[in-house]
Parts: sequence; C-alpha cells; structure tokens
Amino acid sequence: MQIVVTAAYAYEHEEYDELVRLLPEFELTSKLTADAPVLCVTSRDFITAQLLDSLPGVKLIATRSTGFEHIDLVAAHARGITVCNVPHYGDHTVAEFAFALMLMVQRGLRHSLKDAEEGRFPFGSQRGFDLFGQTLGIIGTGRIGRRAAQIGVGFGMSVLTHDIAPLPDEAMRIGYSYVCLEELLSRADILTLHVPLTASTHHLIGAAELAKLRRGAVLINTARGGVVDTSAVLAALDSGQLSGAGLDVLEDEERIAEIAPGYLARFPSLILTPHMAYHTTGGVGRIRQTTAENIRAFLGGAPQNTVSLL
Repeated sequence: MQIVVTAAYAYEHEEYDELVRLLPEFELTSKLTADAPVLCVTSRDFITAQLLDSLPGVKLIATRSTGFEHIDLVAAHARGITVCNVPHYGDHTVAEFAFALMLMVQRGLRHSLKDAEEGRFPFGSQRGFDLFGQTLGIIGTGRIGRRAAQIGVGFGMSVLTHDIAPLPDEAMRIGYSYVCLEELLSRADILTLHVPLTASTHHLIGAAELAKLRRGAVLINTARGGVVDTSAVLAALDSGQLSGAGLDVLEDEERIAEIAPGYLARFPSLILTPHMAYHTTGGVGRIRQTTAENIRAFLGGAPQNTVSLL
C-alpha cells in the first residue's frame, strides 16, 4: 500500500527516511500519486479542495503537526477523508522555547551577541530585568500552557492564566491563578500565548488588547502567527507600549526571509525565530512516532487522533 509523504526541507527528507523505517510494511513515496490512500503532510503543505480533487484515492490525511489549519477540513470531510494530527509531542519543548525567547528579550541578548560577533564587549551596555517577581500572563492552559506556568512558578513569577475551559485542580497543583482576559492583560508584565489557531482565536491579540497591557510589557508567541495581529504588534513596539517581543511564528511565514530583515532593522527589541519552538530531537522524534502510529491505526481499521469538523 502506498503512502505519499511530503518532504520540502532538508530535515523533512531525514523525517521521510525515518518514516520509511517506522513503516516498513508500506511503500512510501514523496511524489503525489492520485490513487495513494494516505497523504502525510507538514504544516506548510496547504491541502485545498482543488488538491484533493486531483488525489481521488486519498482516504487519510496524516499531518505531522498539532495544528491543522493548513487543511481544508470541510473539503476533506465532504470527500469522506479522515484527518489525524499529533496532539501532544512537545509540551515542555515549546514551553522551554517560550522562556528562551523571554530571556533573550529580557536581557537584550540580540544586541550583546551582535556586539560579541563584531568584536565589541561593552560592559554594562545592556541592562535587563529580572523574571523573578514579574507577572506572567498565559493565554491557554493546555499541556504547553500548563508547562509554561510550571516554569514561570519556578522562576518565582506570579502566574496568571486565562482559558475558556479552566482546570482549577491543575491551577492549585502548579500554583497559578485563572482570571478573566481583561484582568490578565491589565496585570501582565509578560504575555505568552499557547492557544491553537481557530476562527475564535484569529487575531485574539490585536491593537485593543495590546493597549490594555502595562506599558513596556513583553509579548511572546510560540503558538500560531494568526493568533496576533502582526501590524498591531509592530505599532505597539513602535510606540513603546511593548518594550519587546519574541515571535517564533508570523502570519505570513512563507515570506519570512523577505520581511524579517526589515522588521529586525526597525525594531531592536524584536526577536524573530523561524517556527522552531518544536524542533528538538525529542520533539521531532515524537512527531514521527505518533504519525506512524496514526497511519498504522487508520489502515488497521481503528483511527486515532482524528480531527473533527469544527
């Protein structure tokens, strides 16, 4: 049985080889084949109704990601195609990276690293601030958000969270508090986002929300680019409403190589990374393993990690 596995980037070719090893009983190919029953994709592959029309044999779309906004779910379900994802693979992986961004912004490391690369070591040139004692605002308390809360508590931060489905027992166990979104924004020194991109979270953080933050707050986004209004974030950096931002995701990631230099030149307190929060040996390994299990389970007649039509 043939499985089409997309592989656009160097590490994804390595990923392709690993899936070959994990699924030895199947024939894997990187070429789109009309009659192949399984299409295994990444979050950068846009699965449209038009593409599905050209692949009438597809019965399963297995995405090697947690998010599935790159897939036209309506078109897939209308054609009887099952969609499955990797719901959990990097709770601590992504949360740790969010704090890496925080620490880079907080200590002005972008400037210091550039100085060092250019042979300058100006002692005392970058004065940061402590995370200890700061108020960390977390929107979204799924697995990643809760892990971020644990790390924040470990740093000695006061952790406030907001979620449409609060988990009071977890809040008590970890040591964070649930508040309404309005209160969280008004009290947070650092705001970090850990929600999926859906119709209800698109531009969840825009100009109005940023205006409610304390002046000089920091924004961290390792979720999805569309959760924030990028133009509003840039305006807030320009005005000083945000003192810094660490963004691992952007709304227009296909153009990141084109737009990032201009953003970075204009905003010295901005850190941009290329959607890499998940990209550790452990995180990628878990993605591959779960994807292989998803494919095998579906072909064995017992689908798992299926995505319902929203």
